[in-house]
Amino acid sequence: MPGVGIGILILNDMNQVLMILRNEDPNKALSDMHLEGTWTLPAGKVKTGETIFDGAIRKAKEEVNLKVSNLKLISVADDINEYSHFVTLGVLARMYSGSIDLGNTEEHVDYGFFDLDKLPENICNPSRKIIVNYLNNRIYNEKKED
Repeated sequence: MPGVGIGILILNDMNQVLMILRNEDPNKALSDMHLEGTWTLPAGKVKTGETIFDGAIRKAKEEVNLKVSNLKLISVADDINEYSHFVTLGVLARMYSGSIDLGNTEEHVDYGFFDLDKLPENICNPSRKIIVNYLNNRIYNEKKED
C-alpha cells in the first residue's frame, strides 16, 4: 500500500525556495525512500486522520521551526523506487513566520534558500517533481521523467 507524503514549498521575499540537506548517513537521514545526502523541501508523511494542510503545517514546524499559512495544493506525484512507494502532495506556503531551526535531530545537516533557476544538483526526486510542477503550473505530470 503506498504511503502519502507531503512536501512544502516555502518561498522567501526574493522568490527563493527553502531546502534542507539530509544527512548522508542512512541511519540518521530517516528516509523510507533512502534519500540520504540529498536536498529536500521540508517534507514527511501525512498521519492517519490528518488533513493535507494540517500535515504541511506540522512538518514545516517539525523540520524547520516555521509556522506556515495561506496554503495551496500545487503538485501530486507518484514517487516509486526500489525501497518505497508514495503519492506525494506538494503544498505551497504563501506565508511563513518564525526563525529557521533544524532542531536537535541529526536527520538534516544544513539548509539554504535557492533561486528557482539555480537549485542544487542533488535534489531528491520527490522535491524535484514538486518544484517542476510548480514552475510549469501543473498539478500532475503523467510522464515518468521530468
